[in-house]
Amino acid sequence: MPSSTGLKENVAGALSYLLGPITGILFLIMEKESQFVKFHAMQSTIVFGGLWVLSIILSFIPYIGWMLLPLINLIGLILWILLIYKAYSNEWFKLPVVGDIAEQQLGNV
Repeated sequence: MPSSTGLKENVAGALSYLLGPITGILFLIMEKESQFVKFHAMQSTIVFGGLWVLSIILSFIPYIGWMLLPLINLIGLILWILLIYKAYSNEWFKLPVVGDIAEQQLGNV
């Protein structure tokens, strides 16, 4: 089923993760109908926006923060691959906590 962007829902959902919060926000703005695409766009924005902020904070903490940065980057890479795959597979894959927040935010919009 196509989304209002003209793409299939699974493709639009997967693309919302492509550049993290950037494409997440773009698809939140562009998508008018598909709850599937909106959910994945919101989850992308929250997850990768949060990881980006956490990376910035850790970069200012000497030693411990610098040692944790590679771990955060690895977690981000794994989540990125997993979430793109799940969205492309037409799954409403909801991460713990973040998925609930994404659903709640969509309910408020």
